[in-house]
Amino acid sequence: MPETELHPSHPDATLSRRRLLRAGMSAAAALPLGFVTSTGRAWGPGPGTPFDPGPLCRPTAAEAATGPLRPIKLAWNANAICTAAAPVAKERGIFARHGLDVDFVNFGGSTEVLLEAIATGKADAGIGMALRWLKPMEQGFDVKITAGLHGGCLRLLGAKSANVTDIASLKGKTIAISDHASPAKNFFGLLLADAGLDPERDVEWRPYPADLLNLAVEKGEAQALADSDPRTWIWLKDPRLTEVATNLSGIYATRSCCVVAVRGSLIRNDRAVAGALTRAVLEGGHRVQDDPTDAAAIFGNYGGKGSVEDLAAMLCSQTHQHRPVGADLKQELVLYGDELKRVNVLRRTTDTAKFAERIYADVLS
Repeated sequence: MPETELHPSHPDATLSRRRLLRAGMSAAAALPLGFVTSTGRAWGPGPGTPFDPGPLCRPTAAEAATGPLRPIKLAWNANAICTAAAPVAKERGIFARHGLDVDFVNFGGSTEVLLEAIATGKADAGIGMALRWLKPMEQGFDVKITAGLHGGCLRLLGAKSANVTDIASLKGKTIAISDHASPAKNFFGLLLADAGLDPERDVEWRPYPADLLNLAVEKGEAQALADSDPRTWIWLKDPRLTEVATNLSGIYATRSCCVVAVRGSLIRNDRAVAGALTRAVLEGGHRVQDDPTDAAAIFGNYGGKGSVEDLAAMLCSQTHQHRPVGADLKQELVLYGDELKRVNVLRRTTDTAKFAERIYADVLS
């Protein structure tokens, strides 16, 4: 079937669109060093030979110096395909080139526990979803966001038998989620509000164990589910389900969802190490974009669910070429803050511009 005939909810349609996007990015690689787009943003990956991440991500002279590697503990979720930049950076020697010996701490549970581990020094940094982290960061954890990593990886799937095909059709329906603080609930609550629905009164959010969300829909206990890849990508192969929306829908197509965060004390006491870690993860993200099959195989070896082909397709459906820092990232954090206030996740009194300044740290300049 030609790519233009694929239904938007089909995984291959998403992959086809991403291939077109990647083709455009490849063409951009031929532009001169320092080329700036019409939006005024420097193009992230940068020109050069394959796997050249551009000047932003290259090791500084201090990082590339010979000597013992600096031990670092990086918290991540080994079940989340969107964190693939971390194992890629480790297995392809990117961390070592930046002078780091990174040990992973796997957190698959409470975000508050993960952030507390970073804030108290049990981990030095972490990778996670902004929509899960912003609320606890509002409460004062000494953790700073240093970079965005990519967009995409959240999906809202509807039961065809319940005629759930778009956001408006969710009114009066039950949506299965992993927990009430999940980024999927937070994000798709925004889409409900954008569609004129009350995300707390017009739908019911019902928590289930994450691996059983599809069974809740299959049994008729819920008419839709909202969660992240790799689960949602695999569940979308079920012909009884359709993709209603993702966190790349509409105005969110150019928004990052996963971020890199570093404990505040490390930034204050050893900013160069915080910068090296951030650069290395960004370079890992560049390699994910450049060779998703290699990234998928590496992630699979760390226990990631799904075949290499499926995992690579998931990575292609995400926007790993979008890795904002500086003013661009702070603006995204302000937008998320304003939106989360609208659905009563953040306090209505929070000044989101000041909040973004407080939780972001520039460690790259």
